Amino acid sequence: MAGVTVTALDTKSFDEPDEKRRPPNTVVDVVNIGDTTLARLTFEPGWRWSETVKTVVHTDTCQVNHLGICTAGTLTVQMEDGSRTTVSAGHAYAIPPGHDAWVEGNETFVGYEIMSAAAFAKPA
Repeated sequence: MAGVTVTALDTKSFDEPDEKRRPPNTVVDVVNIGDTTLARLTFEPGWRWSETVKTVVHTDTCQVNHLGICTAGTLTVQMEDGSRTTVSAGHAYAIPPGHDAWVEGNETFVGYEIMSAAAFAKPA
C-alpha cells in the first residue's frame, strides 16, 4: 500500500488557510502541507449538502470521497441506496461518493479531512 512520505518539517494554521471556499452556509478552509491537502469543514445548524454545496458543484449527490475526523457536532450521511450513518464528535469517518448529508441538532459540525480537501465544495 502506498503511503505519504513526509520530507520536510512544516506547520500551517486553518485560521490562515491557503484557500477559502464559501458556498452558502459552508466554510471550507484548505491548507497545503507538502504534497498533501487538508481541509477544515464547518457547517452551521440547518446545513444540508443538497441545498448548499450542490449549488456550486452541480451534481445530484456529492461525488467526493471523504476521510476525516469529526471534532464537533453531528452529521447524518445518506447514500443513494438509502443507507445512512451518523457521525458525531470523536468519530473518524469514511464516506464514498454518491451521498447527501445534513447537520443534526443545534450544534455546528466541524470536521477535518484529507481525501476530499482538494475537491470538496470547489466550483465546477
